[in-house]
Amino acid sequence: MVARRRKRAARESDSGAPTLPGYSAIPIKFSEKQQSSHYLYVREHKVREGTKSSWPQKRTLFVLNVPPYCTEECLSRLLSPCGSVQSVKLQEKPELAESPKEPRSKFFNPKPVPGFQVAYVVFQKPGGMSAALALKGPLLVSTESHPVRSGVLKWIRDYTDSVPDPEALRVEVDAFMETYDRKIAEEEAKAKEEEGVPDEEGWVKVTRRGRRPVLPRTEAASLRVLERERRKRARKELLNFYAWQHRETKMEHIAQLRKKFEEDKQRIELMRAQRKFRPY
Repeated sequence: MVARRRKRAARESDSGAPTLPGYSAIPIKFSEKQQSSHYLYVREHKVREGTKSSWPQKRTLFVLNVPPYCTEECLSRLLSPCGSVQSVKLQEKPELAESPKEPRSKFFNPKPVPGFQVAYVVFQKPGGMSAALALKGPLLVSTESHPVRSGVLKWIRDYTDSVPDPEALRVEVDAFMETYDRKIAEEEAKAKEEEGVPDEEGWVKVTRRGRRPVLPRTEAASLRVLERERRKRARKELLNFYAWQHRETKMEHIAQLRKKFEEDKQRIELMRAQRKFRPY
């Protein structure tokens, strides 16, 4: 335990902030009333040689341990004294390599409950990033001129923002369906062009759609399919008719047997009643 405490004390800086190798610590406070400080850990964003990145080199600041109440606007305002901020991007975890992504829908991709996040801050000039690495703080997130909502007010704002605009939702759904229909039409056109066409080696590509093989798209083939379905349906109706007729015949036979049984019982009773003793 003593060794662990000594190791932890050795990792603390002169200002009392715990340090991370390769990162600079920037203390921040939610407001003036808050006594303890929260620390942001910042460093220059770098990627491995040969790896593509959408974040500009020498101008991007990578920030760790961003609290939930610190929004992109707050982070931009805190770092604006260092230089003009071009953009701020908050996300759940860092990305090793940046690649172009399709825009996500704000209606059909619900936002997760925000926790501690990471941020990519892009400055207009490299000097802004260097000045941010030298910040001492503490910086105030919520001030009189720029108050940050918290508690019930924040919950009300989040709920209000979560209610979608019907017109905006309709526009996005229509745009999605148009894109989907265009994609399906292009795939069908491409499949029709490649159908039955041999490749360079003379092989013909055979494809399957769903569980049934692809039928040739000709009028004769369509007529044959319709005729086969009609015969199948007629045969099924005929079998059902024969089953009904067989069932009715069996019921009539059982009714006749019961009627004959009752008549035999009555005749036997009559014969027993008319029987007399005749010795001569």
